[in-house]
Amino acid sequence: MKFIKTVPALLLLLLLLSSGCEPEPGQTTPAGINWLNLSQGQTVYGIVRLEVSISGAQPREVSFYLDSGGSNSFIGQAELESGSVYTCDWYTLETVNGSHTITARAAFTGADDLQASIILEVKNGSRATSIPPGAVKMTPENDTAPPVLNPAFAHIWHEPVPLPGPVNTAGAEDSPFITPDGSTFYFWFNGDQSRDAYAQVSDPMTGLYWTEKVDGQWQEPERLFLQYFDKTGFDGDPAVFGSTLWFGSIREGNYRDIDIWTAELAGGRWTSWANAGELFNRTWEMGELHIAAGGDEIYFGSAREGGRGGRDIWVIRRSGGQWQAPENISAVNTAGDEGQPFITEDGSQLWFTRLTPAPEVYRSLKVGGQWQAPEMVLSSLAGEPTMDMAGNLYFTHHRWDDALGRATEADIYVCYRR
Repeated sequence: MKFIKTVPALLLLLLLLSSGCEPEPGQTTPAGINWLNLSQGQTVYGIVRLEVSISGAQPREVSFYLDSGGSNSFIGQAELESGSVYTCDWYTLETVNGSHTITARAAFTGADDLQASIILEVKNGSRATSIPPGAVKMTPENDTAPPVLNPAFAHIWHEPVPLPGPVNTAGAEDSPFITPDGSTFYFWFNGDQSRDAYAQVSDPMTGLYWTEKVDGQWQEPERLFLQYFDKTGFDGDPAVFGSTLWFGSIREGNYRDIDIWTAELAGGRWTSWANAGELFNRTWEMGELHIAAGGDEIYFGSAREGGRGGRDIWVIRRSGGQWQAPENISAVNTAGDEGQPFITEDGSQLWFTRLTPAPEVYRSLKVGGQWQAPEMVLSSLAGEPTMDMAGNLYFTHHRWDDALGRATEADIYVCYRR
């Protein structure tokens, strides 16, 4: 032992190599962990992609931790993205606003763990922060053009009223979708419709929201993030079928300005968002859609060629596992604009919006396998119908300002089934 201590390091290494005692690969000392896409003190919100590279040895596993670094602050185990890059999604809505330390920890075989931390500022806002100061909430009392139920349907539905609870604000609530059981509600929110498109896209509070009914009461809506906070993801027009969420989006990877995308429900979160594909988006030019209860028919709005003019309602049917070419629902379409379709669970009613030029809600009944001439159900700036299995009719009602020449607000209304 005394001799070994006096041997120079280089000579010791040569002795080890000549004796066949090479260091095990797992014993190689890693050089370090580098944060790739985030900077110290950066403000984040929504979903954050945690991304690090590890130089040197290959780690056995890489995990991310919040603040204390204990098991109760475990964010998730990273996946090897490519080469030496490891990633993990962090859902910051589950974290209180403020400064937080995020630690990446790499575990090695035959070597000490390695870790590197970064401090990030979590700042998730509320819808109220997007609404201009002094904005006046639309109510039935101050609405100069409230929605009107066609008297011919007064024996089926009660008069329209604003959806009770916290969904409606002085901003714009739009594009509603309710699950068939009536327990979960999705919608789009924009706090200030006077802003240009760029300002709306860059606003973190503009986008999709959801709420659920607990003990008969709608809860405070939560932002539904379907893109990382530092990427463009301007999402709307939600439609849920099973464990898949379909939505329209402006983002990277589109074939058009606005494409149809999907996300999958896993562990209570909508994840794995993906473009619906070139066939749906470029070839068939699919717009806002609804999937019939069986899952083998998709009704959608589109201005694609071959229609009756303007925007039409179309349907695609799946046969032998393959989607067939779109068919025009000529019975409900005109030379004007029809869109935003909704199909009842039993497939007997097709609801949609028609511009006359103001939006109105129409319904067509299927009799003997054929769609009948549609009837107007709601007028006066009403559109985007959706319905639960109890027959309650939900829709969007806009407020129009003649002086400004634009819509200034939108609320979700409901006609309860008698």
